[in-house]
Amino acid sequence: MFKNVISPIQAWLLSQSRCVGCGRPLNKGRKSENKQGMNKVTCGCGRIFIHEKEKGRYRRALFEEV
Repeated sequence: MFKNVISPIQAWLLSQSRCVGCGRPLNKGRKSENKQGMNKVTCGCGRIFIHEKEKGRYRRALFEEV
């Protein structure tokens, strides 16, 4: 039940290019180039995201991508 409440909020935050943990804008995070040519963005709170250039959006990084 708890996940049913949190998931839409996290999806909305990601659509706004904000961190799902602290709400900071992800464009202010630390960026580094990933092996697949995507940008790995680390927020100040420690969460890691992937910026997909061709789609222009962010998503949470998979364990293999960290």
